[in-house]
Amino acid sequence: MPSAPAPSSPAPARPVRASRGPDTPEAVTVDPALVKRAVKAAALGNAMEWFDFGVYSYIAVTLGKVFFPSGSATVQLLSTFGAFAAAFLVRPLGGLVFGPLGDRVGRQKVLAVTMIMMAAGTFAIGLIPSYATIGVGAPLLLLAARLVQGFSTGGEYAGASTFIAEYSPDNKRGFLGSWLEFGTLAGYIAGAGLVTLMTALLSTEDLVSWGWRIPFLIAGPMGAIGLYLRLRLEETPAFAAEAEKAESSRPKVPLREMITGQWRALLLCVGLVLVFNVTDYMLLSYMPSYLTSELKYDETHGLLVVLAVMALMMVVQPFAGALSDRVGRRPVIAAGCAGFLLLSVPALLLIRQGSLFAIALGMGALGLLLVCFTAAMPSALPALFPTRVRYGSLSVGFNVSVSLFGGTTPLVVTALIGATGNMMMPAYYMMAAAVVGGVAVWFMTESAGRPLPGSPPQR
Repeated sequence: MPSAPAPSSPAPARPVRASRGPDTPEAVTVDPALVKRAVKAAALGNAMEWFDFGVYSYIAVTLGKVFFPSGSATVQLLSTFGAFAAAFLVRPLGGLVFGPLGDRVGRQKVLAVTMIMMAAGTFAIGLIPSYATIGVGAPLLLLAARLVQGFSTGGEYAGASTFIAEYSPDNKRGFLGSWLEFGTLAGYIAGAGLVTLMTALLSTEDLVSWGWRIPFLIAGPMGAIGLYLRLRLEETPAFAAEAEKAESSRPKVPLREMITGQWRALLLCVGLVLVFNVTDYMLLSYMPSYLTSELKYDETHGLLVVLAVMALMMVVQPFAGALSDRVGRRPVIAAGCAGFLLLSVPALLLIRQGSLFAIALGMGALGLLLVCFTAAMPSALPALFPTRVRYGSLSVGFNVSVSLFGGTTPLVVTALIGATGNMMMPAYYMMAAAVVGGVAVWFMTESAGRPLPGSPPQR
C-alpha cells in the first residue's frame, strides 16, 4: 500500500491513519475530541426530534380539543394520534431522498438540512390558529406541519446513527452509540417535563387557549443551536475513505443497490426496528394517554411516573451500551425481546392496578427492558450495511419499519381497545413485536468489536 500523501499538513482534528502492514487494511485513529463533538451534535438532533414527540404525546388530549372538536374524547384522541401517525407515512419518502443523498454528498451536509426542517416544522405547529378560529384549516395546517417533520426525520435517525458509528472506535461503538438514544430520552424528558409543568401550573382553559403553543415555539432556538453544532463537524472517516476510493467526493450509488442488493440486511433491519420502535412508542408515546384516557388515572401523577421511568433509563443507558461492547449486541437485544415476551402481561397488570407503586413498578420494568434496544440498536443497525450504501439502505429499512409499525402504535392500539374493549391490547402488541425481533436477532451477525462492513479497522 502506498505511503500516506505528504502535501499540506492536515488539520489537528482530522482522522489520522496508521499503517498496519502490507496485507492488512490501515487502522484509522480518530481524534477523541472530534468523536465527542460528533456524538454531541448527532445526539442533539435526536433530542430535538423527540422533544417534539414528547410534547405531542403528553399534550395529545389538549391538542384534540384545539384542533379536533368533538363530543367524544376517544374520537379527539384518535384524531390527534392520526395526525401523529400521518407524519410516519412520508418518512420512507424522506429516507429515499436523504439517505442516498447522504451516501453521495456526505453525512454532515444532509444532517444539517434535516435539522433545519425538523425545527421549522415543530415551530410552525406553535403558530397554527385553532379550529375555533379558522375551522377545518387548523387540522389541515397541523397535518402539513407534521408531514414536514416526518419528511425530515426520514433522514435523521439513520444519518445520526451512521455518523456516530463511523466516527467511533470499533471497541467503543456500543457505548458511544448509546448516547444517541440518551439524547432521545433527554429530549423527551424536556418536552414531556415542560408539558407536565404547564399542566400543573395552568388551568385547562389557559392550556387550551394559549399554553399548548409554548413547547412548540421553543423548537426554534433549539434548532439553531443544533444546526450550529452540526455545521462545525467534518465528514466521517469512513465516508472520506469511500469518496477517496471513488476518486470523487460524490460517489454515486444506484437505488437498486441500496434495496435489492441489500435485501437480507434490509429484512433484518425492518425486524429489529419493529421491536425497537413498537416498544419505544408504546412506552414513551402511548402510555401517558393510556393512563389518562383509558385507566382514568390522575393526569399529573401519570406524567410524573413516566418521566421518572425515562430518567431511570437515562442513568442505565450508557452502561448498557458499554455492556454491548463487551458481550455483544445480539445477547443484549435478545434479552430485551425475551423480557418483553415474558413480562409485558405482568407489567401491564401491575399498571392496571392503579396505585402509584404498582404503576411505577410496571413502567420501570418495561423501561429497563427497552434500554436493551435503545443502548444496542444505534450501533447494531449501521453495522448491517457496507459504507457505500449505509446511509441510504438504513434510511429505507428504518423508515419503512417505523412508518408501518412504530409510529402507528398509538393509533392501532387505541383502535384495538375501542374495537375489542380489551385493555390488555398494549401487552399483546408488545409480545407480538418481541417475537418478530427475536427472529431478526437469531439471523443477524454479531458486530461488536469488529470494523464496519466496507470500512477499515478504527480505534
